[in-house]
Formats: sequence, structure tokens, C-alpha cells
Amino acid sequence: MPLLRRLEPETAHNLSLRALRLGLAGRDAAPENPALATTAFGRKLINPIGLAAGFDKNAVAINALGRLGFGFVEAGTVTPRAQPGNPRPRLFRLAEDRAVINRMGFNNAGLDAFLTNLKAADRTRIAVGANIGINKDGADPERDYPALAKAVAPFADYITVNISSPNTPGLRDLQSEARLAGILDAISVKKPVFVKIAPDLSEDGLAAVITTCLSKSVAGLIISNTTIARPAGLQGGHQTETGGLSGAPLLEASTNMLAKASKLCNGRLTLIGVGGIFTAADAFAKILAGASLVQVYTGFAFRGPALLRELKLGLVELLRARGFENVAQAVGTGA
Repeated sequence: MPLLRRLEPETAHNLSLRALRLGLAGRDAAPENPALATTAFGRKLINPIGLAAGFDKNAVAINALGRLGFGFVEAGTVTPRAQPGNPRPRLFRLAEDRAVINRMGFNNAGLDAFLTNLKAADRTRIAVGANIGINKDGADPERDYPALAKAVAPFADYITVNISSPNTPGLRDLQSEARLAGILDAISVKKPVFVKIAPDLSEDGLAAVITTCLSKSVAGLIISNTTIARPAGLQGGHQTETGGLSGAPLLEASTNMLAKASKLCNGRLTLIGVGGIFTAADAFAKILAGASLVQVYTGFAFRGPALLRELKLGLVELLRARGFENVAQAVGTGA
């Protein structure tokens, strides 16, 4: 990890994926604590900690990531056609802030390559999600999202409709009630469908998304994607770069939105909390706010596999300290 942090961020990321594919990241052989076992996506999970989309865009390292001890892994974002994304550099570390800014632009190898890799994923130990998006050019959301969902459904445990990346022009406009309803109406799959939203939604916008999702039999929400806001106090030299900010500065805003969503949906949607998790206390805050599951990305990029073991050990201690026998009992108790 210290060596990787000295490299240009995207180069370091690509090397990490290559190391995972070659089996160089090892495995977590420690037994899972039953207090962390939970149920989601119609199956039992060994723990509630997942890897967020964006790390493994082309689903090339799912099995290796599973060996590290994740409860679930979300691959993607995949688009119908391969696309290179935005010009490099497009990924920037803010080490002082424990944060990252990215403007990747849904760079991926396209649906055919994604499906080839997804089919090879071993879903006996971990659940696998497929995050779907649209191409920058020539996209028809009401056509493309349903087609993608249909294609990935046989090989994934759940599907995430990504309408909240700030790096594809016009994508966040799909969070409007009418556009989102049209997309969801066109999706017809038997697997659970989640919608990933931006932390920059207004309260009225959040309420409209939840109302729409409840009316369309959506399984849940992922809260949240990266933010275009720049919180006061950032110190990293790249803080003025265009793109979505992730990491520790996103923790408060994403967790606050999670708590609001929990109250609005009142248990009728499964919520997945993501944004700024670096410690077990961060993950526990999202669970108390209403998240049944949590995801990491920037913290994992900074800390590596050691973060996952620390999160699991810390969560067990926090559950015991509050008198909870299992993680499900804690969900939403602090919202």
C-alpha cells in the first residue's frame, strides 16, 4: 500500500486490480462472526460490508475480492458499448483529506466483456451486484437501462441503476420523478433493483425519488454517489479539480441523507450506505441511520484489505457495547 500511494492514482488502481487477478492480495482466513451475518438480495450474507461500484468496473476481480472477506461486491458501472471515459488525468488523491476526486466518465470495456467476466464470478460465498449506466454518446436511457438489466440479471444477485454519477453529462437529470419513473417502468427483471442517488439532491428531490421507487417496486436505494460540492476545510492540492468528491469529507452529508431517506421510506426500502467509511464507527453510524448494508471504496483504496478486517472486528465490538445480538437489530435505531 505505501508503494501504491506513491504512484499516480489511476496507475495504482490498475496495478491493484492486476494484483488481485493474480492472487497476490491473499485472503482473509479468519472465521466470520455470526453477529455480522445478515440477509439481503434474497440470500444470506456473511457480513454487511460490500465494495462499491467503480473499483472493479469490468468485473475482472470479483472472486479475488470475495476472498478478502467482503459480504458482497458491486461491479461496474457497465455501459452498453465500451468507452474510454474522460481524458487522463481524471483521478486525484487528496491525501490530507482522506479523499479522492474523480471524473472517470464511465470508462469500461462494454457489456459483452462485462458479461464474460460476470459469468465467471463465484457467487457461492459472496453476493454480486451489477451497476449499470449509459454511454456518453448515443444513449437512450429508457432503452439502455432495461436492456442492460435484462442482460446482467441471470448472473447477478442485484442490479443497481446508476443515475447519479456527476461525470456523464445529463445523467443526474434522470433522478427527476418523470424520467426515473419511465426508466423503472421499462425494467422487467426478477432480481432486486436498486437506485443509486446523489448526495446533492434536495429534500424535495429525495422525497420524489423515494415516492417513485416505492411505486415501482424498487428493492432499495444506495446512498450515495460522489458529490460535486466542496466542503469547507479541504486541504488537498487537487481540491479544485472537476469531478465527484468521495472519501471522508462525504461522510456527514451522505449519512444525513441516509437518515432522511430512512424516515421517509419507513422500512419499505432496503438502504445501502456508502460514503466516507474509514472506521467501524463510520460504518456503524450508517447502520444506525438506517443502512442494512454498507459499502466502501475510497477507504479501501487508501487502506487496502486491512480496512475490511478492522471494520468487522470494530462492528462486533460496537454491537456488543450497545446490546445488539446481531447487526440487523441495529439498523435504523439511531435515525
